[in-house]
Amino acid sequence: MKRVFLIVLDSFGIGEMPDAGYYGDKGTNTLASVSGSPCFHMPNMEKLGLFDIEGVKVEKMREKIPHTAVIARMKEASKGKDTTTGHWEIAGICSQNPLPTYPNGFPEKILAEFKKKTGRGVLCNKPYSGTEVIKDFGDAHRKSGDLIVYTSADSVFQIAAHESVVPVETLYEYCRIAREILQGENGVGRVIARPFTGESGAYKRTERRHDFSLMPPSVTMLDQLKENGYDVVAVGKINDIFAGKGITEHTYTKNNQEGIEKTLDYFDKAFEGLCFINLVDYDMLYGHRNDIDGYAKALTYFDAKLPLLMAKMREDDVLMITADHGCDPGYTVSTDHSREYTPFIMYGKKIVPANLGTRDTFADIGATVLDYFGITPQFQGKSML
Repeated sequence: MKRVFLIVLDSFGIGEMPDAGYYGDKGTNTLASVSGSPCFHMPNMEKLGLFDIEGVKVEKMREKIPHTAVIARMKEASKGKDTTTGHWEIAGICSQNPLPTYPNGFPEKILAEFKKKTGRGVLCNKPYSGTEVIKDFGDAHRKSGDLIVYTSADSVFQIAAHESVVPVETLYEYCRIAREILQGENGVGRVIARPFTGESGAYKRTERRHDFSLMPPSVTMLDQLKENGYDVVAVGKINDIFAGKGITEHTYTKNNQEGIEKTLDYFDKAFEGLCFINLVDYDMLYGHRNDIDGYAKALTYFDAKLPLLMAKMREDDVLMITADHGCDPGYTVSTDHSREYTPFIMYGKKIVPANLGTRDTFADIGATVLDYFGITPQFQGKSML
């Protein structure tokens, strides 16, 4: 029974891509920033080969040892540096047209339709930090009932609302309304519900965030696996990113710890196919907040759990570890995602270690997954088996 466990360490970039300057990300390197923290310790990822990947310049913590996995540096072929674009490319969709962004806020035409259909006004309507926006607009929102609508450098339409003013299920319904409006040329990658609680001066976002993604525009490895009778299990926000398309079972998680626990559970379950996991805390809690030590601690925690995951692997299991973009916590010019290469590590009892240099597209990962199950990919991408 063949199984692939594909873990995305959300935003774990390993150095700027050649076109990083075009995105305002010249000099970014998430791994380099976090590896300088005294909280950074990843001996298990080092053994697999993380620090042997092409272009990685991190002082080794051990004597030189041969890596035990297939390793590669992944180059993003799509235009963009956001969660949706990165995950879609991993699964086989290379987007030559970037998803729309709104550095000056959303057009009044969009907001007018949104206000009409929700019956509520709008506050903010500009790029904003998610923690700062509720600090600056939370009181006005609670007084008026107007929704806090904001964006970022990514292709997102975010709606923040206090749970005592707008029940979470109602907020989700408002997001579905926005998702229906935001199609075509205004088809943002994600509409995101951002519920929060607390009192003035001490507002706090809750863990009941929910993403409403654009439907993937073409076939992905998930679709092909499902069509061929394999299980496609989504852990974390994977189901949201793909709008449920090609997924046979999903479970949401509140944080990295729960995501790792759910993954450990799936190692014990009987299924054949793919378990696709997103661990979001690196990006959401640390990268966007320039928290180097927090990011390093989260990576160290994952590394400490790796032996538990690997100990559960069966003879035909394959473990893959990668990322979807960067979010350099040491880059003080911005708190946005960064245009970086990502790591790829593939380990299994039958996998022969190799260094495959730099690959042309994240889609090679999707092609590799399909190749393992004897399926020819219907998209750009070359298998690394």
